[in-house]
Parts: sequence; structure tokens; C-alpha cells
Amino acid sequence: MRLGVLDIGSNTVHLLVADAHPGGRPLATTSEKSVLRLMRYLEDDGRISDEGVAAIVDAVTRARAVAEQEGVDELLATATSAVREAKNGPDVILQIEAALGQPLQVLGGEQEARFTFLAVRRWFGWSAGQILLFDIGGGSLEIAGGSEELPDHAESVQLGAGRMTIGFLPDDPPGDHQVDRLRAHAASVLAPVAERFSALPRPEHVVGSSKTIRSLAKLAGHPLPGWSGIERMVLRRESLGSWIPVLARIPAKARRELPGITADRTFQITAGAVVLHEAMAALDVEELEVSPWALREGVLLRYIEDLGW
Repeated sequence: MRLGVLDIGSNTVHLLVADAHPGGRPLATTSEKSVLRLMRYLEDDGRISDEGVAAIVDAVTRARAVAEQEGVDELLATATSAVREAKNGPDVILQIEAALGQPLQVLGGEQEARFTFLAVRRWFGWSAGQILLFDIGGGSLEIAGGSEELPDHAESVQLGAGRMTIGFLPDDPPGDHQVDRLRAHAASVLAPVAERFSALPRPEHVVGSSKTIRSLAKLAGHPLPGWSGIERMVLRRESLGSWIPVLARIPAKARRELPGITADRTFQITAGAVVLHEAMAALDVEELEVSPWALREGVLLRYIEDLGW
């Protein structure tokens, strides 16, 4: 059957269409994305502004039309931290559901981490052993670890790249002082998280997912040969750290000239780099490998698995 996953995130509204069947690998046919950066629409009281809600509804309406054109049999619509945590979230959800013509599944932070971990496990396989996962979105950072299909422990913290840009890096470029403030904040939030993860066995494979981490890997990482000619991207903490002062001193418009930094990421890539670097440091990680699969693929895989059972 043809499935669609609509991910209403903090940075984008992203539709992934894939052909799928129980026991098989989902084969993506269409990817349609609208860049929103919802954090810029957050008002002082935590509400998403009317302009922001209208932007969400417009993007969802366009995604629904694409899904219908693609002949999607089932549309799996999810929303993550920006909608979940907004003061007017219930009203926003109702408007999204009206535009969709169906219910919306609002994922908690731990649910996000579990779906993404499932996708990462399926991509790397059982031979990856004990996995530690980092996933940076616009509103939150998810961390998960375990040796099975689903993580033994998963957490979500409000260290998303968009949220941290607005809260700690308001200037363009932000400069070293603002970056140091964000470093200190991220380190303080991550310290108790790292303590809880220390109860798990040492990871045999550390993985990063999300567009932010993929962009940073193209900027500061290096490729390695993989199975069937598929290139693997590896990002070392030391290399990432060396790029942060550079990102902090050049304006957003200039960042799009850097390798891997697309126009929709120039705004928040510095904050994403700082948060990832601090997360790797807190959990004593020297390098990670980038997963091409993340939340959307996890939602697809879980649905296909349920069909099979």
C-alpha cells in the first residue's frame, strides 16, 4: 500500500510518501516540505501567533493535496514539540485536524525518541549492538539508548536548535559571548540527563539523526565507505567544536555558502552545533554516525509492523 507520513515539526511540515508492505523496506516515492520555523511565531505567553497558525494550516492543506495526488491509501499525521507545548496547542490541533480531515497524533518527547530509535535500529541492524541516539529538532533534543528494537531509556529536553537560537543567540551573527551562554545552559540541562544515561552499558554505536545533524556532518564530518556503495557520514566532536567559532562570527546569509548548510538551516545551525557538541561532551562521545532514517521512517515502520502482526 502507499503510505504517507506528515510530520508537523518545529521547523518544517514534511510529507513523506512511501510504498510499503509488511516485512518489506518502505520505498520513498515523494518528499514534500514547507519550511515554517515555528519558534519565530511563539508569543511571550507561549502561544503560537495567528500568523503562525495560518502558516501551519496552509502547509498542512498543501501537504494533504499532494498526498491525494500521490494516491496515498493512509496518511499518518503527527505533530511534535512546537504544537505539543504551545499554550494554544488544543486549538491549533483542532484547526490542523480540520485541514487534514482526520485526527492528528501528537507525540510526546519520549515517543519521538522511541519512533526514531526504531528507525535507526532497523537501518543499522542488530550488529550495531548498544546504540546511543541523538536527534535535534527545532524545539527539542531527544536522546535514547538501548540494545533492542526500542530504547531502554529515552529522554526529551528543550534544547532544540530553533528554541535555543531565539532564547540565546538573538543577534546575527551571535558572537562568542552568546555562544558561551548557550554552552553553559546546555551543559547544565544535560548534566542530570547524562547521569541517568550512565546507568546504561557503554554504547557500541553512536548515531545522530535529523536534518540539523546531517547538515553539520556535511560541514564538519567525513565520509566512509558503507554497504552496497552507500556512503556513511561520520562526525567527530573535535571537528564539530572547531567549526562553532566560525559559525558564530559569520551572518546567517553567509552560512548558506558553507558545505551542507541549506537556506532553511542558516538561521539555527549555530545553536544546533553548540547543543550537539555539548550533548556529545556530556555523554562522553567522541564521534557519531549519521542515520538517513529518523522519525518519519520510524512512524512508517511501526505502522507496517502493526499491519503485519
